Amino acid sequence: MLQRYKKNQFLFEELVKRDFKTKYKRTVLGMAWSVLSPLLYLLVMWLVFSRFFGHSTPHYTTYLFCGNLVFSFFNESTSQGMTALIGNADIFTKINVPKYLFLFSKNVQCLINFGLTLCVFCVFCVFDHITFTWRFLLLLYPICCLELLNLGIGLILSALYVFFRDMQYLWSVFTQLLMYASAIFYSVDNFSPQMQRLFLVNPVYMIIKYFRVIVIDGSMPSPAYHLLMAAEAFLAFGIGCWMYKKYNHQFLYYL
Repeated sequence: MLQRYKKNQFLFEELVKRDFKTKYKRTVLGMAWSVLSPLLYLLVMWLVFSRFFGHSTPHYTTYLFCGNLVFSFFNESTSQGMTALIGNADIFTKINVPKYLFLFSKNVQCLINFGLTLCVFCVFCVFDHITFTWRFLLLLYPICCLELLNLGIGLILSALYVFFRDMQYLWSVFTQLLMYASAIFYSVDNFSPQMQRLFLVNPVYMIIKYFRVIVIDGSMPSPAYHLLMAAEAFLAFGIGCWMYKKYNHQFLYYL
């Protein structure tokens, strides 16, 4: 895979530039929307939910921002990745290039947006009197797991979308349900131990919780938690790679 990437490195870089420019084409604020969009969404959620959950949750703004930061990256990356094949059919039906490059370029563009928002998140932590420690470096681990998860889900969705165009509507409904199941604006502490363990099936919730444990609690998740989070990300990526390998030659017949 690495050799094929080097062979098509120029195409990949041009795809990333194109995706980034296309997203902000004809917008007044341009790249600033990468930061403003999640901030405005955070503001809406804070106004709606702070009255109900903010009193019992320490550093509630940062707590909410952790959930919004992770979920927004996941939602944007997977939703854009789903259309990666269909949107670039004119290219790979004429040129023999690895089809996963189109999905990867979408993810890199989303990762850049995530990095910009992450910088704003750190500023918010300062205003919320969060103490920065060496443990903040450990946030690289859940970010890597999240990127791997996004790639895996993106591979699965983009493959399914070629055969079933209904996936865009189904995924929209599913992400709405996933948002409420990821404890973005509420705490799971009031649930029974059995229900709290059930939340761990959701990889997005696991990454959100990791952020909160590091940033707000100033502690570190257990080794078992690290392994489970990585296992879920690698499982999604493995299934996605398998689908691309299995249906690679069939994609052309449905475009």
